Amino acid sequence: MQWHYAKSGVQLGPVEEAELRAKLDSGELSVSDLVWREGMGDWLPAGKVRELFPIPPLPTGIPKTPPLPGGPDIPNYLWQSIVVTILCCWPFGIPAIIYAAKVDGLKNRGDIVGAKAASASAKTWCIVAACVSGGAILLWWIIAILFAVPFCVLQPR
Repeated sequence: MQWHYAKSGVQLGPVEEAELRAKLDSGELSVSDLVWREGMGDWLPAGKVRELFPIPPLPTGIPKTPPLPGGPDIPNYLWQSIVVTILCCWPFGIPAIIYAAKVDGLKNRGDIVGAKAASASAKTWCIVAACVSGGAILLWWIIAILFAVPFCVLQPR
């Protein structure tokens, strides 16, 4: 197929498609230079002509990098983080969820040290959230008993 092209306002051609592609590949012709062939309605920038620059197929999804073979099993503590956030102490549960969400991504990228550190941080925040919540409940019961005892003891029977 014969192509015509315009470079710096000068119409050149006809050239074969293979020669036109070679000019594009070498940089002699840019994607903004106009091209035309018989059957086209008007001159178009070379970058917009699908025959010269076919649209690559869209990826169907982000390929998941498999974990390293024989890599260590690193717990992410995600479900524990969610439970302590909902049932216990959300100010300390949120950092646990953040660290837990990082573990698998770091492991898949091969950052085993980072994954272990994130796992340890998630575990620590889960424990802190559970202990703070348990301590608050224990303190409430102690206060409730201390205030209830005088009323029970001082009441005449």
